[in-house]
Amino acid sequence: MMNPKMFYIVSDSVGETAELMVKAAVSQFTDSDMRIQRIPYVEDLETLDEAVQTAKESEGLIAYTLVKTEFRERIKTKAEENQVVAMDLMGPLIENLKGYLDEEPALQPGLVHKLDEDYYKRIEAIEFAVKYDDGRDAKGILKADLVLIGVSRTSKTPLSQFLAHKQLKVANVPIVPEVEPPEELFQVHPSKCIGLNIDSEQLNHIRTERLRSLGLDGSANYAKEERIQEEIDYFNKIVDKIGCRTINVSTKAVEETANAILNTIR
Repeated sequence: MMNPKMFYIVSDSVGETAELMVKAAVSQFTDSDMRIQRIPYVEDLETLDEAVQTAKESEGLIAYTLVKTEFRERIKTKAEENQVVAMDLMGPLIENLKGYLDEEPALQPGLVHKLDEDYYKRIEAIEFAVKYDDGRDAKGILKADLVLIGVSRTSKTPLSQFLAHKQLKVANVPIVPEVEPPEELFQVHPSKCIGLNIDSEQLNHIRTERLRSLGLDGSANYAKEERIQEEIDYFNKIVDKIGCRTINVSTKAVEETANAILNTIR
């Protein structure tokens, strides 16, 4: 029985991209008996030389995804010297993109996995913000990277979502005079908590417009100046008790407040 032909995947990262491409190509040849072997995380030129020598001895093929120009040139030269078929799966694409984008590539191995990791961290943070929104579950307060507190209509929820896209796990807690804040709120370090302050006149306007947009009476107690001042006074007491910093959101867009928060916690 003939030994299977060898196809070596040489990569400065995991090598999974090249392996998928090779498998897809090999699948088009129904009578082929080919074994694929990865040589991943190549960090030096000597490993490339050894890969070429191994392929030569086994009469195998090489497919490589190497981002560093020096590495690509080395394996190409060595393969030609040893009459080994070696296919560059990454180089032509990088060179074409370089010309099209008019930008120099980073030439840093493993960036795609870093991007994937950033993506999953962001999704995790977004799910966290939804789960622990509006004081829904006090357990999230102690798990959060940041806790936002404020009276109603101080943009706690949109801020939590915006900051989640920065990979921050944010919990937010509404401050209402009739409701005692959860004990967990006083257990977090003050540096991890930020109070969202707002001018009473601005809050009155926001709440009045909110009620009207819902088809409700704009003069309801929710939007009355006396009620608003009572909530703000209670909010200030909670802030003093926690010892956390505050940011005034009266005239700020969500993006501005988020940037102010990021600057504050940094």
